[in-house]
Amino acid sequence: MGVFTYESVVITAIPPAKMFKACILDGDTLIPKIGPQAFKSVKYIEGNVEAGSIKKVTFGEGSQFKYMKQKVEAIDKENFVYIYSVVEGDALMNKLEKITYETKLEASPNGGAVCRTTSKYYTIGDFELKEEGIKAGKYKALGTFKVIEAYMLENPNAY
Repeated sequence: MGVFTYESVVITAIPPAKMFKACILDGDTLIPKIGPQAFKSVKYIEGNVEAGSIKKVTFGEGSQFKYMKQKVEAIDKENFVYIYSVVEGDALMNKLEKITYETKLEASPNGGAVCRTTSKYYTIGDFELKEEGIKAGKYKALGTFKVIEAYMLENPNAY
């Protein structure tokens, strides 16, 4: 097994507390509402947001994937840190054991937030992950982040 690590940074005009609430704490209901073509539903199978919880994400008609299961590894609501792993689903392509994402939102000087994400891809056997596969996942995550940001800018009193 190999581990491929990828780091990314996204800047938003939304303050960290509001972005964390929208993306993480309320994301399971908000994301399918504002992006139904990408996400059909998000339902907890075990728990409810806390560490150890398992949720099933069912993708919408516009996605190449059908579903994935995510395990919440850790959540720190005070420091805006969320860690979860994709542990099952077609996004793993039968070539990845899991993908772990660690996201941290920090205040930026302009009043918005800096979102730092570290992604770790755990491969099965000697499978070598190609950079274009990583980029595809990065653009999907960035797209979801930007949809939430746009929604919040259009609805400033929502959070």
